Amino acid sequence: MIELAVFDMAGTTVEDGDAVNASFRAALSSASIEVDPVAVNAVMGLPKPEAIRILLSGNCHQVSDLLVDAIHEDFVRRMREHYEFDPFVREVPGAAAAFAALRRAGILVALNTGFSRTICATLLSRLGWHAPAVIDADVASDEVPRGRPHPDMIRLLMSRLGIKDPSRVAKVGDTRADLEEGANAGCGLVIGVTSGTFTREELRTYPHTHILDSVAEVPTLVFSSQTGDGSAL
Repeated sequence: MIELAVFDMAGTTVEDGDAVNASFRAALSSASIEVDPVAVNAVMGLPKPEAIRILLSGNCHQVSDLLVDAIHEDFVRRMREHYEFDPFVREVPGAAAAFAALRRAGILVALNTGFSRTICATLLSRLGWHAPAVIDADVASDEVPRGRPHPDMIRLLMSRLGIKDPSRVAKVGDTRADLEEGANAGCGLVIGVTSGTFTREELRTYPHTHILDSVAEVPTLVFSSQTGDGSAL
């Protein structure tokens, strides 16, 4: 029986016009470092400072804390501006309805993200997704010792919400890091969605129990799993 559903944000429950990829590349470019969009997609879902380190290393660039911090600060500024002012930032169709359906059934709903708290707070404010009105809790990657693919964010949410058994948790996300996070936490359902960075074929290569087209389908899957009717996809 699922007691908690943990959803990723950008690409999973939030449409932002690929702003994360664009902002990554712009911040790196401002530091005279050019990276391919495909390389950026490969680090989606990770804590953003870690993603920057990987991109710098892959570009054969010397990595220093000072450089990573400067690029990350630029990235945060760009993302906050985008989430505050871009008219096309919106929920993935059916996301809020999915939250509501799960909560009506007594299932707690939480959000987690590879963003820092600063960006997370800006986005939550833009969408009006505050606890306890719309969700039950949220956590950002800079609020735990280790971000994805480590299970720290899920475990912190479980602790806050009184969930003891990870097999009663569903993790939903659009990236490799999301799926590996769910698997590493021991979640009973590890659900990939194809609305974001990774295709269905790409998601299939990582740990998962199901792959869906959208978060709008999550309540039906979770409810069917409660009665033993869910099947791996």
